[in-house]
Amino acid sequence: MIARAFVVLAWLLIAAMPAHAQVSRCLAVADAGPRLQLVAFEPAALEPDQVRVRYVGHSTFLIESHEGIVIATDFAGNAGGVVPDVVTMNRAHTTHYTDSPDPRIKHVLRGWNPEGGAAQHQLRVGDVTIRNVPTDIRSWSGIAVPDGNSIFIFEAAGLCIGHLGHLHHELGPEHVGWIGRLDVLMVPVDGSFTMAQASMINVIKLLRARIILPMHYFGPTTLRRFLDGLSEEFEIELSPTAEVVLSEATLPPAPKVLVLPGY
Repeated sequence: MIARAFVVLAWLLIAAMPAHAQVSRCLAVADAGPRLQLVAFEPAALEPDQVRVRYVGHSTFLIESHEGIVIATDFAGNAGGVVPDVVTMNRAHTTHYTDSPDPRIKHVLRGWNPEGGAAQHQLRVGDVTIRNVPTDIRSWSGIAVPDGNSIFIFEAAGLCIGHLGHLHHELGPEHVGWIGRLDVLMVPVDGSFTMAQASMINVIKLLRARIILPMHYFGPTTLRRFLDGLSEEFEIELSPTAEVVLSEATLPPAPKVLVLPGY
């Protein structure tokens, strides 16, 4: 009964969205549609149905689309020597944002609103659509700070890619309704600065992405503890390279945790 009510509420939230937001493929088919598969990486031009992801380190990934749009997540000034077209940031710590981004970066998207209230982003850059779902954070003193973090969602090549940022709490049905379907999920797994690994695993299971990319961990022991917590239900793969090309071409056999080196 609870699960049924949850699904109904999620769809009601989607139906109540403004018309311009409903064009999101990730929201419109949150429980349907083909899933992605992992495709062998080749250092060549991307096909229209492909997205390249490279792990730079900490919480920063580079996402590259077929049209060559490059996005850096939780950008604190370092994107692996690349000047991205778009950067996203989050407020929790200075390792997740910078107040002096390179002026050549065309779009700087902060996951919080410096003027107060929730940040609101929805833009199209080339063949990529970017939007955000605000969440709260806690201060160093433990006080809740409303809307201090954003889950950024990138839609490209038919894929829905979500980056949890510096998520500090589990998600309610209102968050899940606005997030919609995710194929790829970038997850902080430190277990302390964000939240307990067991709670983060609950978020992963709730969002049901097909590829989970761990980030924001501090050494192999922390990562191994996280992987152990998912090993009975998820396939785990340790990639030999920090880059991977993802495509929606075929269904994967099961959700997979993919560890990209580069921390």
